[in-house]
Amino acid sequence: MSVAVPGRSTQLSPNQLQKQEQIVEAARAVLARDGLAGCTVRAIADAGPLTKSAIHYYFADIDVLIDRAMAAHINTFAAQLRTVADKYDDPRERLFAVAEAYLAEFADHPGGAFLWFEYWIAAGRAQHPQAIDAMLTSITELFGELLAPLDVDDPRARARALLNYLLGAVVQQRVRPRPSDSLRVDVEALCFAGYR
Repeated sequence: MSVAVPGRSTQLSPNQLQKQEQIVEAARAVLARDGLAGCTVRAIADAGPLTKSAIHYYFADIDVLIDRAMAAHINTFAAQLRTVADKYDDPRERLFAVAEAYLAEFADHPGGAFLWFEYWIAAGRAQHPQAIDAMLTSITELFGELLAPLDVDDPRARARALLNYLLGAVVQQRVRPRPSDSLRVDVEALCFAGYR
């Protein structure tokens, strides 16, 4: 599943759609580098090939542009996690590898964790949680798919619990890092309680 991308018009020509995507990519770069507060139209114009007026033409609302850029980030992240999953034949090892890759991404790019939480807080304050929900659903569905062949009860509920655990573990790993073996024990207990 891909996260929906708001602000895309079916009335745009292929050239205009390409320009819109260039703006989204520039916004992604600015968000990754400077965070939400640094993602201004000026910064996006400086990072990309188009001018401020072109950005305003394609995105009258900066929040829509930020939503598109964040959706692109999560789609890329989900695709990376699926690539990790594809490397494993054993379903249980596949699940653990993806959970570890999820945590490793935020350990390797600590600004990413701050960006996600910052974005989620801003979207919540603006009372448009649908963008957050789409992101969480995308990753929950991935974990649900990984849990389904493991014959656990209610894979979707366990996937939600696993994602909630991982979100907390991202914060915990920044404050008090734990080795991946101890995190694996937690994932094992969470996902397979009562199963062997």
